[in-house]
Amino acid sequence: MSKGNEQVWDKKIQQYHGGQEWKFLKNFVEDFSVTTNGLGAPVSAMEAAKNAVIECTHYPPANQEPAKSSLAKFLWPETWEEDNDRLLLGNGASELIDLIMRLAPKGTWKAGPFAAQYKEYERSATNNGYTIIDGGENDTKANVSCLVNPCNPTGDYMEVDEVLEWILNNVTSGGFAIIDESMQPWHSKDFRNHSLCFHKEKIQRLFSEMSISVYVIHSWTKLWSCTGLRLGSIVCPNTSAAMELKKIQVPWSVNLPALAFLDAATRDVDYLNRTWEVTPKWRKNTVELLNKHFPKWSCHGKEFLSWVWVDTGSTEVATRAVDIAKSAGVPVRSGVHGYKMPTFIRLAVRSEEKFKILLDAWVASGM
Repeated sequence: MSKGNEQVWDKKIQQYHGGQEWKFLKNFVEDFSVTTNGLGAPVSAMEAAKNAVIECTHYPPANQEPAKSSLAKFLWPETWEEDNDRLLLGNGASELIDLIMRLAPKGTWKAGPFAAQYKEYERSATNNGYTIIDGGENDTKANVSCLVNPCNPTGDYMEVDEVLEWILNNVTSGGFAIIDESMQPWHSKDFRNHSLCFHKEKIQRLFSEMSISVYVIHSWTKLWSCTGLRLGSIVCPNTSAAMELKKIQVPWSVNLPALAFLDAATRDVDYLNRTWEVTPKWRKNTVELLNKHFPKWSCHGKEFLSWVWVDTGSTEVATRAVDIAKSAGVPVRSGVHGYKMPTFIRLAVRSEEKFKILLDAWVASGM
């Protein structure tokens, strides 16, 4: 871990996360270590957040409105009024992960079937006294099971019916299924039909027939590139479940600039259309050039994702790639910290011009 990261993270008690390197690089150009939108934040949302600072002498609205309703309209354009009460905003997905793990039935916890996934869920489960069951091919059901879909960092992806089958096979009756769909909206303009939170009747059937409560979590800081603001949401299986979460949530956990940002971002259709247009193109360019210059490397993940998960085939090569990227002012994420996959690196999808800086640094090094 770099000196900069050692200054930021307390390795004894905190879970490592990317996105800290840039502040310690005098030659910083672009952060490839985080999976944020390569377009940067929407201008309209940034302006709204700046304007909201003027009201910082006042408390944020306790009901999170109108931002919460705006997000409900974004998620459920036709049924947002009836579904709004199942939705709760949080100070990033991290706050909501902590809330749901405090409320969930105690006992066992397991991750999804992929080689690695976002570690904050496991950290929270451990802190709340759960017994951790290995995921992967393990068919043992748990009181709480968590699936990150699309999976960060591996890029694995399940369609709705596959997710439902996984829930049935991995969650005990009376248990919780927590599905993280933070990267789901990148899918396409048709992302809602591929999202579990858009299939309310299937979630309700799991609850009525199997007593399984399904919660869908989103971190909105990646899609709208606002990780510094902290914005997350959780869709609960029903209104009463949402009320139980709200009861233990601290008041005003989402500040005024963040609420204003979210309210504006959900209505910026042009920004989303541009995202769905350029991200697959930029990602395709990235993968093709990596394959050309480093044929021994293998690239993983769906074509719509905002990052590429790369197996260099060698711990030494991966370490060198991370060091070279940092020296060039374009840090990437190592697969070592948190994920314990030392031959892998993860790099965000960025414009062809910015990716060229990273690629040129690697090529010039003779890797």
